[in-house]
Amino acid sequence: MPQFDQQQPRKGRGATYNPDNRFSPTHSETEDDGWWQEEMPTRLATVVSEERARSALAWNDSPDLGFDRSLNPYRGCEHGCIYCYARPSHAYWDMSPGIDFETRLIARTGLVERLHEEFCKRSYVCRPIALSGNTDCYQPLEAERGSTRKILAFLLECRHPVSIITKSALVLRDLDLLAELARLRLVRVSISLTSLDTELKRSLEPRAASPAARLRTIERLKDAGIPVGVMVAPIIPGLTDHELERLLEAARDAGAETAGWTLLRLPREVAPLFDEWLQAYYPLRADKVMSLMRQCRGGAEYDSRFGKRMRGEGIFAQLIAQRFDKACRRLDLNDPGKRDPRQLDTTAFRPPRAQGDLFS
Repeated sequence: MPQFDQQQPRKGRGATYNPDNRFSPTHSETEDDGWWQEEMPTRLATVVSEERARSALAWNDSPDLGFDRSLNPYRGCEHGCIYCYARPSHAYWDMSPGIDFETRLIARTGLVERLHEEFCKRSYVCRPIALSGNTDCYQPLEAERGSTRKILAFLLECRHPVSIITKSALVLRDLDLLAELARLRLVRVSISLTSLDTELKRSLEPRAASPAARLRTIERLKDAGIPVGVMVAPIIPGLTDHELERLLEAARDAGAETAGWTLLRLPREVAPLFDEWLQAYYPLRADKVMSLMRQCRGGAEYDSRFGKRMRGEGIFAQLIAQRFDKACRRLDLNDPGKRDPRQLDTTAFRPPRAQGDLFS
């Protein structure tokens, strides 16, 4: 596969190039020797391969996360968000975290069967499953594959709680399942909202839903009786932080009941990819944005420590946290006096009957 070393924007894609796979034993560099070279395409097609799942759930013990298990129907994400913290994981599949992450996708198959097996284990303890932990379960590929819908139908059958985070309006396709899950207190949905600036969104999150579409999605979920919140994430100092209060107000007006936020994370290859994106689209702001990020990360581009990686530290990070808390109080978001829609029922879970088990 071509490496696309030329660092230039491409239609509908977030990354401007493919950084080397850090696990590869060899690396190559492009040199201009004066001979004619074929120009790289400005539009890149999406290629999908399949992987038979050996397990369904991914487990974590991170104190920064509100869940201990997640399920990812896909590897890679066509939304192409340049800031995505999951990009480095693509190196494990012998691909680049850059353009490959958003153009060379893997659809996992057999997930319902693996869930069936895992739910039938006597040691299994029911707690909410997060859809998804690494990529968006409602990315464009879901419209073709329908993996997320099949998983939701199985979770409903088993009365298993699930939390969903997405930036796609495709979640509305499954309103019938979500409404029934909500009636049984088995689902909550968070819509990720980064900016209300449609021009910024086009390059920052090229194939994700527009800000207006996400707000309409919140409204329709609310009208259908589905607990819905907003995740203002990531907040990018010097680029989107000034929108914080307006984002929360717009989400509240649309029907969001809860809110959360995270600071931009730049692990491994994400840092140079994001820096190149800044130079391509916002060159006059690039130095300021990266300087503010380092101020929030103890002088480095990233800090992976628990308790620091999601929110950062320092004066600027503290200011964002204070602004968020003040805005939520003013807008009546995360009101401790109201029933928390995020509290899901784990007592109704009924494991699927194992094949041949006559005494379940």
